[in-house]
Amino acid sequence: MARVKYVEKADAHPQVKDLYDKIEERGQKVIKLWKVMGHLPYIGLNYQRMGNSILKGEELPPKLREIAIIRLGYIDRSKYEFTQHTRIGLRVGLTQKQIDDIGDWQKSKAYSEEERAVLAYTDEVEKNIQVKDETFANLKKHLNEHQIVELTAAIGFYGMTCRILEALQVDMED
Repeated sequence: MARVKYVEKADAHPQVKDLYDKIEERGQKVIKLWKVMGHLPYIGLNYQRMGNSILKGEELPPKLREIAIIRLGYIDRSKYEFTQHTRIGLRVGLTQKQIDDIGDWQKSKAYSEEERAVLAYTDEVEKNIQVKDETFANLKKHLNEHQIVELTAAIGFYGMTCRILEALQVDMED
């Protein structure tokens, strides 16, 4: 059970109600994460915008973004994040084998060299914040600077999301 209440539309700030309405108008469900962030009308709105911007993406291939996010869910022991993004990852081209092997990706043969570079970078950013020169140089063989910045933003945002989900014990979706 979540440590804070979920902000339902009837109890929400007008800005949050408007956000919920827009989500529902797109035929989407207001997920529990958004209901927790509903406590913060201004921060929550911008948090949701940022998440949507990262998911929409610019140049980083969605498959690489999702492999990083799923790895973050694994590292941070966030079942919610791992589960939500497994669905997305499969839609954008990850295999079930890649998802199954994410915990021990270094020993798996399921990943390309590009994906391995992304996973190594994700691990170092999430676990150490600093990244070794050789890890960054290897990533640069596969991604341009724009893609690297986009990947880093995704890692930072979804690392924060894992922390919100786990610290507040946000329940899985029904």
